[in-house]
Amino acid sequence: MSRICFLFIGAIMFVGCVTSTVEKRRTERWGAYSGLTAAHKSLVDQGEIEAGMTEDAVYIAWGEASQVLRSGDRKGNVTTWLYEETTNDTHYRWRTYQLTRDDGTRYLDRRMVPITEFRDYVSAKLVFKDGALERWEMLPRPAHRSTVGGGGGRYR
Repeated sequence: MSRICFLFIGAIMFVGCVTSTVEKRRTERWGAYSGLTAAHKSLVDQGEIEAGMTEDAVYIAWGEASQVLRSGDRKGNVTTWLYEETTNDTHYRWRTYQLTRDDGTRYLDRRMVPITEFRDYVSAKLVFKDGALERWEMLPRPAHRSTVGGGGGRYR
C-alpha cells in the first residue's frame, strides 16, 4: 500500500514540475509577451515564428540563438541569429587487441569497431532589421558521413 502511495505522490510531483520551455521563456519575458498581437501570441505559444516578429517574440518561441551576429549600415542595424543542432558520423576502424587465453598464452585479435564523432551545424538563420524579424531560413541537416578502414596497429 505504501509503495502505491509513494508512486502516486511521485507522479503528481513530476507532473507539477513539468512546464514547457516556451512557458518558462514567456514568464521570463512577460512584459514583451503581453505586448504581442493575438496572432503573434498564438504562433509563439506553438513555438512558431514569422516575419515581422520582435526579437523577444522569437526568443520566447525558439529560445536563445547559438550565435548572434550584429552589423549595420546607413539603412539600419541588422542582427543575425544562428541556431545550431548536432549530428553524428560513424567511422569504422580496425582495432587490434592483445588477449589472453585461459591457459595464459597471448594472441592478437582484430575487430572492426565503430567510432562516433559529433559535429555541430547551423540549422536556422534569422535576420532582424531594426529589431523585427525580416527573414528566416531553415537549413538542411548535413548528410551522415561514414567510413570504413584503417587503424590496425594499436593495442588496447
